Amino acid sequence: MATNERKNSLVSKINRFFRIFKLYFYRTIDVLFLKKRELRPWQIKLHEIIFGANTRSGKLFDVVLFYVIIASIILVMLESVREIDAKFHTLFKVLEWIITILFTIEYITRIITIKAPRKYIFSFYGIVDLLSTIPMYLSFIFVGSQSLVAFRALRLLRVFRILKLARYMGESTNFVIALKESRAKIAVFLSFVVILCIILGTLMYLIEAPDSGFTSIPRSVYWAIVTLTTVGYGDIAPQTPLGQLIASAIMILGYGIIAIPTGIVSAEMVKTGKKEPITTVKSCNNCLFDEHAEDAEFCKKCGSSLNHD
Repeated sequence: MATNERKNSLVSKINRFFRIFKLYFYRTIDVLFLKKRELRPWQIKLHEIIFGANTRSGKLFDVVLFYVIIASIILVMLESVREIDAKFHTLFKVLEWIITILFTIEYITRIITIKAPRKYIFSFYGIVDLLSTIPMYLSFIFVGSQSLVAFRALRLLRVFRILKLARYMGESTNFVIALKESRAKIAVFLSFVVILCIILGTLMYLIEAPDSGFTSIPRSVYWAIVTLTTVGYGDIAPQTPLGQLIASAIMILGYGIIAIPTGIVSAEMVKTGKKEPITTVKSCNNCLFDEHAEDAEFCKKCGSSLNHD
């Protein structure tokens, strides 16, 4: 009788645990993915520190995070060298766990300091933050997942979020705009280069003997691409005087090929630079859009207030 009562009590406790877990699980999913929420003063303050770059504390956070990311990348690189890893393996593991815990805290803090967490969770940097953190936990839980530790190198991508400070963002935005404006010209230029490589490769295939390495047109086109880009692996080389003459002309032509796209993009950047640059100093805690002027009061994407005083 006593045994049955203990069993019933245990079953009751297990059922109660799962009911509570289910309740909190669905509530968490509802908060994180479905509902927008109003932020408390401490959440607003944390948001300004983590997502903003226009305050002293925000700049300090960005600088500290920048150096932690760099240290993490250096750590991943050193761990890949067997001699160094064998000597400092324990130290590397301790440092890696410290960095992983710091990034986990940062990831959770970012989620709880915005009105719509799903927008950060499913954003590019949100996914990068998650993927660069979980491999360490997987390597601890599951045997054979140590290879996933290499994914920690994804933290390098997080550096670009920090570099979106006011003085850097204007130049990077101009560069992106210049690339978009010149994409048609670059596409035409690359098409011309491909056609030129096919013609030169076919010509060399007809001139050179198979003993020289020009055994097929695709292989000859490969040689033309390598020579035109001035890489010159040396695995294939023309032997006939005419082939060597053509190769010399291609090498000289290669310098012009490299300079042309540079000139196209540079010209577009000069045009773009004359326009008023975008200043990035404020981040919206609703949609995370951060391309706002310093005196902006409302988000130009979703209309939410940028002032939380």
